[in-house]
Amino acid sequence: MPTEPPRAAPLADGFEELRAGNLGLRLAETEAEIDAAQALRYRVFYEEMGAHADAATRAGMRDRDAFDAVADHLLVLDHDLGQGPEAVVGTYRLIRRRAADRIGGFYSAAEYDIAPLLAFDGEVMELGRSCVAGAYRTRGTLQLLWRGIAAFVFRHRIDLMFGCASLPGTDLDALAPQLSYLHGNHLAPPALRPRAVPDRYVAMDRLPASALNMRAALASLPPLVKGYLRLGGFVGDGAVIDRQFNTTDVCIVVKTDLVTDKYFRHYERTAGPG
Repeated sequence: MPTEPPRAAPLADGFEELRAGNLGLRLAETEAEIDAAQALRYRVFYEEMGAHADAATRAGMRDRDAFDAVADHLLVLDHDLGQGPEAVVGTYRLIRRRAADRIGGFYSAAEYDIAPLLAFDGEVMELGRSCVAGAYRTRGTLQLLWRGIAAFVFRHRIDLMFGCASLPGTDLDALAPQLSYLHGNHLAPPALRPRAVPDRYVAMDRLPASALNMRAALASLPPLVKGYLRLGGFVGDGAVIDRQFNTTDVCIVVKTDLVTDKYFRHYERTAGPG
């Protein structure tokens, strides 16, 4: 019987699995687990959210790209289903600077000028490709994912996190309240402000503040985006329409020294040297 190949990303340096009832969270350890994460991404992004698959993606029923090979893949596992690939019900892709250097840059650079982030004097990490199977989209699962990101941040002394976060759909009129709210209330400071690349730039300040119901706009944001904002997150200048994935993207930036909530304090005390 063939043995499982070692994990694909040799930069990985794992942490003890986190548990919440039947759910666990850890880094992928085998190619088969990464494949399960890519299969979950396909089901969520393409079958559920209406992303447009090319022939190869449709045939393989996997959402994969070149960045997967250098990334760390955070997994949510339902241990009632098993201990390995069959148990994967959530995933998040993490790419550190050294990993991005291997492949020539970060995924976000296709949508944003991230030069201000690359110039940041500290360890940076890109977050992306987050998804959870429908039956597991609960507050508890999201909290478990944030605990995992916290453990990773403190183990590897990450100073700045960023990534493209998606709003569903590409109708700018429908998304005008959310985009305007983000631009008016959470725009990154100039020194840390990525800007959408010129040929994809979409203005976010689409409605005047007087026309906005701030509370309703905030409430209608995806849970993940609201989570970033709770951690002190900012957004870059301009949105980007991603027609392949049927989304409108914003660039999120989070300085970890602004993070003050319960998800991170425990790990600052206990993670130890990276």
